[in-house]
Amino acid sequence: MKKGKLSERAFKIVYILNPFLFLLQQGEKVLTELEDKVREEVGKVLDPETGMSFAEMQMITKVKEEESGVVRVEFIPTSPFCPIAFKLAADIRDAAKKVPGVKKALVYCRGHAMEQQINEMTNK
Repeated sequence: MKKGKLSERAFKIVYILNPFLFLLQQGEKVLTELEDKVREEVGKVLDPETGMSFAEMQMITKVKEEESGVVRVEFIPTSPFCPIAFKLAADIRDAAKKVPGVKKALVYCRGHAMEQQINEMTNK
C-alpha cells in the first residue's frame, strides 16, 4: 500500500470507530505535506480538563490547505457547552501558526453552543 492511502478494510475500521473523522475514499490523497505537519502540531494541544492531547481524543476533524500558506482546521470540543472552547480554538490557531510555511490559520469549532461566536473571535 502506498503512503497516504487507506485500504478498504482500514477505511471501514476507522469509520466505524469514529464516524466524525473526515475520511477520503480509497485511492485519494489524504493530506498534503503542510496539512500533515499542521495536523501533527495541533494534535499536541492539550485539553486541560482531561490532560489528553487533541490527537489522542481525535478532536481535530479537518485540516485543509485552502490556498498557499493558509490552512483551515476544524475541531470538536469535548462537549457542546465546553467552557474553555474559546481558549482551545486560540491554542489550535497558535499551534498551527508555528508550522513553517503557514501564513494564516483559520480555526473553526464545530458542535458547540457558541460556535459562531468562537469562530468569529478566533478568525478576526
